Amino acid sequence: MYIVGITGPSGAGKTMALLSLEKMGALPLDCDLIYHELLYSNEKMTAEIDSRFPGVLTDGKVDRKKLREIVFKDPAALSDLNAITHKFVWNALNLEISTFNKRGGEIVAIDAIALVESSFNEECDIVIGILAPKELRISRIMERDDLTREQAETRVSAQQDDSFYIENCEYILENTYEDQIEFAAKCDEFFSKLLGGYVWETAFSPSKQR
Repeated sequence: MYIVGITGPSGAGKTMALLSLEKMGALPLDCDLIYHELLYSNEKMTAEIDSRFPGVLTDGKVDRKKLREIVFKDPAALSDLNAITHKFVWNALNLEISTFNKRGGEIVAIDAIALVESSFNEECDIVIGILAPKELRISRIMERDDLTREQAETRVSAQQDDSFYIENCEYILENTYEDQIEFAAKCDEFFSKLLGGYVWETAFSPSKQR
């Protein structure tokens, strides 16, 4: 079993990297998607969130918009939310990985914005950081999530700087493309070489590879 971790700030292009690995036979695990599913299905996690953030439930379910408005403006609140949710997400990841392994699966790809902060990176064989210019990320987030510029900027400001990912990842892929087809091709080329052993053989300083 070979586990590839994918991380980076919101709007950088992590999903494109995940899809590239999926095309190569990897099990794609999107931690953000798993988290959203747990918000509606895991009553224990919901109860813990409600206890820490009273008023975020609507009809017994977590109102994601209300919760986002709280945590993206308050670093301490975001840290508390992560402390609650990471253990539930990790349990779900472990179940998926175990099932995949029993079926003979060989490659797992984990996409998580907080891969390092949650210590999920310690379970990975390699961690790839996806970065993009701040302004490009803001425009992507606005379009993707139907947010105002102010909301998108607040979200971006709550996340780690590029230097954090450069320091904590073995490789960095920079996504400066307006046309995401170009970035998809870059991901395909990179992961083909990685999984074929080419990157390991040719890169002297992995974290500098872009």
